[in-house]
Amino acid sequence: MPVFPLLHRAHDYEFLIKRWKALTKREGLTLRPFAQSGEHPVYFLDSRAGEPRTTNRERCLYISAGVHGDEAAPPWGLLEWAEENAGLLKAHRFLIFPCLNPNGLINNTRVDHRGVDINRTFHDLKEPVIAAWRALVEPHRASLALCLHEDYDGQGIYVYELNQKPEVVGHRILEDCAKIIPLDLRTKIDTSTADRGLINRKRLPKDMPGLPEAIVLYQMGVPISLTFESPSEFSLLERIAVQKQFIVSSLHHALDL
Repeated sequence: MPVFPLLHRAHDYEFLIKRWKALTKREGLTLRPFAQSGEHPVYFLDSRAGEPRTTNRERCLYISAGVHGDEAAPPWGLLEWAEENAGLLKAHRFLIFPCLNPNGLINNTRVDHRGVDINRTFHDLKEPVIAAWRALVEPHRASLALCLHEDYDGQGIYVYELNQKPEVVGHRILEDCAKIIPLDLRTKIDTSTADRGLINRKRLPKDMPGLPEAIVLYQMGVPISLTFESPSEFSLLERIAVQKQFIVSSLHHALDL
């Protein structure tokens, strides 16, 4: 008889936040709400809260998950990474958004409680959550931004890279992650040219209806902005594992952490 893993509470936002609160309490950190999305607070963690903000980009690292609620692995991969790397969290300033779209996660849908895809609204300061998000993020001047996503059409893992430097880091990161889930080897992914899972963006797609988080962060001056996509039709536990590996490998290859 086959043995199945315990059912995962993939879309239980309250349980996700309960785990974050337990972690931050245990480690002397603080998880705070910064906005309201429908009935649910949206949280962030500044792992060095209380210390003066710095203009040194090497001391602030940005990670977010849960922009699209039907992409369940990123919030849980981020949580498990944080639980396993509390020392790193305290040694460096991280600005972490565990789940930017709680209603989407709860309802297993891409959009928020209004039916809006917030990953096309990060340019719009009339959006309350986005305005509050930007007020938090902009003063930190992050050295690296990691935006965690999934793709239901994905045939493997891939990454969008925006990098001020000519040398890309995505291939090395993907090589590590491909030990868990293979690369998406399509040469065209979502209208963009891809090379062994890497989409090295130099310009915006012409038909983009609004600006996503990663592009706005890059426009705000973050020198490396990476959007990771795992294939949502693969095993949830594998997808969580590969999201964790992406964070580990990105910090290593981009910042030598």
